[in-house]
Amino acid sequence: MTSHQNTQTMKPATAAKKLGVYLEATPADFQEGVVSRAELNALQADPPQWLQDLRRNGPHPRPVVASRLGVSIAGLARGGFTEPLTTEQIDALRQERPEWLEREQATQAEVRKEAERIKQRDAERAKHTG
Repeated sequence: MTSHQNTQTMKPATAAKKLGVYLEATPADFQEGVVSRAELNALQADPPQWLQDLRRNGPHPRPVVASRLGVSIAGLARGGFTEPLTTEQIDALRQERPEWLEREQATQAEVRKEAERIKQRDAERAKHTG
């Protein structure tokens, strides 16, 4: 019996998410087709100009915007931002430092601190039980 490999494909939305770009800003042929695992790997290894431009200038999807601002996606929504933002808009928010952004960044810092505390606690427990 011979095994033949099925080519794994994904929807453009999945590929855009893995590439960290906003699907609606990608070229039409990307949006309308399917992307194979090999094509995704090639895009990641040697991004074409359109992908480089999108990653540099946006518009960026919410997870990327939240990450660049140091807040959660929910925090971004609480700040009133549900649409993609460009790098220029993100930079402007960083400079303006509105109250909601500072509050959400502080919340995110607390969440990270608590996650680290729990990780340390679990490591100590594992050391003592193992």
